[in-house]
Amino acid sequence: MTCLSVVANAQSDKPLRMIVPLAAGSTVDTLARAIAPGFGKATGHPIVVENVVGAGGIPGTSQVVKAPKDGLTLGMISSNHVINPGIYKTVPYDSLKDITPIAVLATVPLVLVVNPTLPARNLKELLAYAKGNPGRLNYGSAGNGSTLHLAGELLISETGIDMKHVPYRGTGPLITDLIGGQVQLGFVSISQVAPQVKAGSLRALAVSTPARSAALPDVPTIAESGAPKYSFDAWIAMIGPAGLPKPIVDADYLAVKTALSSPEAKTALSAQGLTLLDTGPDLAPAFFQAELTKHQKLVKQSGATLD
Repeated sequence: MTCLSVVANAQSDKPLRMIVPLAAGSTVDTLARAIAPGFGKATGHPIVVENVVGAGGIPGTSQVVKAPKDGLTLGMISSNHVINPGIYKTVPYDSLKDITPIAVLATVPLVLVVNPTLPARNLKELLAYAKGNPGRLNYGSAGNGSTLHLAGELLISETGIDMKHVPYRGTGPLITDLIGGQVQLGFVSISQVAPQVKAGSLRALAVSTPARSAALPDVPTIAESGAPKYSFDAWIAMIGPAGLPKPIVDADYLAVKTALSSPEAKTALSAQGLTLLDTGPDLAPAFFQAELTKHQKLVKQSGATLD
C-alpha cells in the first residue's frame, strides 16, 4: 500500500479540513484554494478550505494542534506562526512541539519601496540619507510585529540606521500613505505594489530575498546593495497536529507537491509573486527552528507587543 493510498483509504468518505488562520483573499488563502483541487485528488478526500481568523492566526492554528491525529485536519500557516510567541503574552500551544511540519511551500519576497520624492534611487543612497538625517525617516508596516515590521527592523539592525516605525492596520492603508508621502518607505510584498512601481508612484530600491525576484528582475537584492548579510522573506507552510503518523505526513507531502504543479497553483504562485520551495518533512523542522530563533530576536529588538 502506497503512502497516498494510506490517506485515501482512511475515512476517504470524509472531507479534509484545510484551516487557513488568515482572512479570505490573503496570499496564504489564495494559495490554499489554488492547491485544494489537486491536493484533494491526490489524497482521495474532498477538501474544505476554512478561514479561522483573528489574533495573528492563533485561533485557527489552535484548532489544528488540537485536531485528531488522523490527517483530516491540516493547516496552511504563515511566518506569523514563529512571530506570535514573541508579541503575544499567551499563545495556547508550542509553535514547534505542538505541530507536525509537512512542507514549506513557498516564500513571499518583499520589496523595499520609497516615495519618489525621497532623494534615494538605490539602497546605498537611502542609507547615506538616513545616516545624514538620523530619525527623520518614517517606515511603515502592516502592524506591530508583522513581517513587514520585522523586515524593517532587520534593515536597521544590519545597517545601523535610525528610522521611526509607523504601524498601520493592514497593507492597504500603508500603501496609500506611502504613495501620499505620509511615510517615506516600507517593505511590501511584490505583488501588492508591482502596479505602483510600474506606474512610478512608488520606487523599488531592493528586494529582501537572497536572490533577485523574477517578478522584478531589474531590482537588486538588499544583500548586493550595501547590506551583505541581509535576508528576509515571509513564507507559507503546511502543518498538522503533533504526532501525525509518518505515512500520512509522507503522503501529504507527495500530494502537495503534485498539487503545486497544477496550472491553478502555478498561476497563483506567479500572481502573488511567490517563490516555490521544496522543503519537505525531513527538512521543515530545522527550518521552523531557525525561523523561530531569527524572528524572536527581531521581535525583542523591535519591542513589539500585542496584548
